[in-house]
Amino acid sequence: MVFRQVLTLLLGGLFVGLPDCAVSQTLVRRVIDHFLNDTTSPAKPRLLVYPIAAYAPETSVELGVSSLYLYHAKNDTSLNRLSELQAFGFVTLRGQYGLNLENAIYGDKDRWFFLGKVRIQRFPLLYYGIGPASHGKHPATVDAFSILFRQRAMRRLQPNLFGGLEIDYQHLSRVDFKQPENLTHDLPLGSQGTSNLGLGPGLIYDSRPNPLTPRKGFFAEVAYLDYGPSRGSTLSVNSFIADVRGYHTVRPQQVLAWQVYGNMMTGNVPFNQLALLGGENTMRGYYWGRYRDKFYAAAQVEYRWLPFPFSKRFGAVVFAAVGTVAPELNKVQFSHLLPTAGTGIRYLLFKKKDVYLRADMGVTREGVGFYIFTGEAF
Repeated sequence: MVFRQVLTLLLGGLFVGLPDCAVSQTLVRRVIDHFLNDTTSPAKPRLLVYPIAAYAPETSVELGVSSLYLYHAKNDTSLNRLSELQAFGFVTLRGQYGLNLENAIYGDKDRWFFLGKVRIQRFPLLYYGIGPASHGKHPATVDAFSILFRQRAMRRLQPNLFGGLEIDYQHLSRVDFKQPENLTHDLPLGSQGTSNLGLGPGLIYDSRPNPLTPRKGFFAEVAYLDYGPSRGSTLSVNSFIADVRGYHTVRPQQVLAWQVYGNMMTGNVPFNQLALLGGENTMRGYYWGRYRDKFYAAAQVEYRWLPFPFSKRFGAVVFAAVGTVAPELNKVQFSHLLPTAGTGIRYLLFKKKDVYLRADMGVTREGVGFYIFTGEAF
């Protein structure tokens, strides 16, 4: 992921800097005006498409395309919030592939709200075991075909309050566990593949004008999902999710943001559906899935300069977080709390839509993680 995102930026820089024999100066100016100078009206939709190249030992060379589409319903910036659609597709020379889609769509006058993601891929992941004491030096490599479909279809109940149905479908097949040389992991539940469909009610409170760069307001979600055999699920699972975030403008262009997140699962939970700690959003610095179990809780705080007082486009953040996993809520041990902290740089990508490119570095007791994405982590 890190090499992929870094090389994406390098390719973008090489494209803008091509000589006259490859791309005319007029085309280069148009590219700069379209993507950097942001000369169009704030009400107009914006589309960014760029190539991706990467290399990793487990995937070999990876090539792909990523895109970001931003718009306001009916092009009305006074009544409607910023909606976003992101897409990323890739293939590798070893036959691996993936398609990732994310959406946060606000209808006209907030009548509807759709929030979700889709991931279809055959891509290796690292499995360190289950629980807060899992071994960190010798992970198994799991190669499998997976489908993840998570969507919230919400209707406005009151201003900023939405209620509706949450859907989560997770499929895992063609699973191949490759054990490390120095350690043999016990094969977890679901190692032969599973398909589970979860349905349930959800409530979302969202007063953020811009979900990609929140400067004020609150976001809160509570949801209950039931993965029952009556819907064709391989295993019986229940999941409860709570996510609360707050954003406060401390000074002009400076924001204090915080988040508290919890996920509690019961039943026969396959390893790929366990609550996963780490990744680019909450516990930055830990590999996504480094720790996994039926219960996961985390809290983080971040201070943002968007942008610096002396710059029109560059800003920065500092953040800290703590989290843990456990088999049950009443079995959480404070000795297993995992801290992380870090900093990041921001670049104002779309000035008139207030959207930033972020580059974050998270530092943990186990190492360092680097992330480059569009939009804030939370």
